Amino acid sequence: MSEARAFFDAGDATWPAARRLDHGPWTLREGQGGGKRVSAATACGAIADADIPTAEAAMRAMGQRPLFMVRAGEDDLDALLAARGYGVVDPVTVLSAPITRLTDVPLPPVTAFCIWEPLAIMTEVWAAGGVGPARLAVMDRAATKTGILARWNEKPAGVAFAAVHEGICMVHAVEVLPHQQRQGVATWIMRAAAHWGAAQGADRLSVLCVEANTRAQALYAKLGFAPVGRYHYRQSPE
Repeated sequence: MSEARAFFDAGDATWPAARRLDHGPWTLREGQGGGKRVSAATACGAIADADIPTAEAAMRAMGQRPLFMVRAGEDDLDALLAARGYGVVDPVTVLSAPITRLTDVPLPPVTAFCIWEPLAIMTEVWAAGGVGPARLAVMDRAATKTGILARWNEKPAGVAFAAVHEGICMVHAVEVLPHQQRQGVATWIMRAAAHWGAAQGADRLSVLCVEANTRAQALYAKLGFAPVGRYHYRQSPE
């Protein structure tokens, strides 16, 4: 996991929990409704079976259902959680490309705009894709960040959020309106993120892509992204 550590750290920094704390061998996150990534516990040391109830109790005290992120190589933790009835949820691939792979083409005029704070149309497009106020609050907590508004056929087409941490520009919450899909909008969004990230000093572009989203996986592969890490969640059966 050492090679992927920088990307996991960038994921934490660019999509930050409302509160993050070390609790014994765990890093705990309080998500406040912002989704799995900002609510899951991760191991920060060797884990024994007796450590799991401690994390469960702490997550319940936050009002959260126990949820663990299990990264590639954490097979012992995965087995302990499986034995307790925790099911696998949302296997994810961490993908990355050199940022120069997507800055080789200039953006056509009025194709994509980097904007923060989000315009009303951006929040509407995100809301249509299930990205509501709690996830917008996650975005607002990031330090170096921007929203991206894409236009196509002279109308709003899609949105994304990008933030930079230690040389990695990570792109989150990519949403393209249904009637604007399959026209290259997502590619222009990623290129806009790359140009913006390069201006912030980043040299890598990264996304976190659910493995079941084969359409997105194919797009990122076409753009030159390659896997640099993997993880999945284990969720309490309660």
